[in-house]
Amino acid sequence: MNSQEMDKVLSKAEVLIEALPYIQKFNRKIIVVKYGGSAMADEELQRNVIKDVTLLKLVGFKPIIVHGGGKEISRWVGKVGKEAEFINGLRVTDAETMEIAEMVLSKVNKRLVSMVESLGVRAVGVSGKDGGLLKVKKRYSDGKDIGYVGQIISVDPKILADLMERDFLPIVAPIGMDDNFETYNINADDAACAIAKAVGAEKLAFLTDIEGLYRDINDKASFISRLSVSQAHDLIGDGMIGGGMLPKLNNCTDAIENGVNRVHILDGRIAHCLLLEIFTNSGIGTAIVPDGENIEA
Repeated sequence: MNSQEMDKVLSKAEVLIEALPYIQKFNRKIIVVKYGGSAMADEELQRNVIKDVTLLKLVGFKPIIVHGGGKEISRWVGKVGKEAEFINGLRVTDAETMEIAEMVLSKVNKRLVSMVESLGVRAVGVSGKDGGLLKVKKRYSDGKDIGYVGQIISVDPKILADLMERDFLPIVAPIGMDDNFETYNINADDAACAIAKAVGAEKLAFLTDIEGLYRDINDKASFISRLSVSQAHDLIGDGMIGGGMLPKLNNCTDAIENGVNRVHILDGRIAHCLLLEIFTNSGIGTAIVPDGENIEA
């Protein structure tokens, strides 16, 4: 083995050693991964995400995937001659659109199960309807009726606990039922946050289409790698966060305030972003931590 080959081998060893304390710290801890956006639309990125989550499982984590499917739903809505309509970022969901959404999310769910299984890890796909996992009520947007869109009112995580206890990796589609057993579409971010709180997750990771949080979105030097819940509330109060990131950051702070230890906002377009964030000292995304925790840690 020449010196160049030896350097490559040593660099791999250094990566493993850097990961060791994180593997020890999070052994048998639950991590909820909200999976959506461009990382779901690109087949190679999709495989990278699934490889990451599978590796987390194999090194001792107890991962749960909560997935979206918005782009695929819009594509199928278009195929039947309908036009996707959104109000304040929420899809207007009539009965026909709800039927399409459930079909598409079920298809996405089983595809992810197949990918995990192909890597040697047992997975089970469920929707929020299964086992009464996600109970909802009708959601309105600024008082407007937007159809079969659900607001989560309770989570019964028993089915997830049972699956993890039996060494399965649960993959959840964001669909729920109300008291009348009507089916509702649920925002996947909301579902991931509610599930993370209910299962007492150590970590909640959002895979997004941006690198993380910026104090000024037009200034790359203002990137925020760590911030506390209070700092997050200050950013929101100062009007520094807007658009689709505002409800996501609200979900992040809500999760921390309800027992989740750390929330990560990651760019799902970066290959193996989960591993880079969790198993390296520097990380690559934005982590939100409880007040009083060393945000540099």
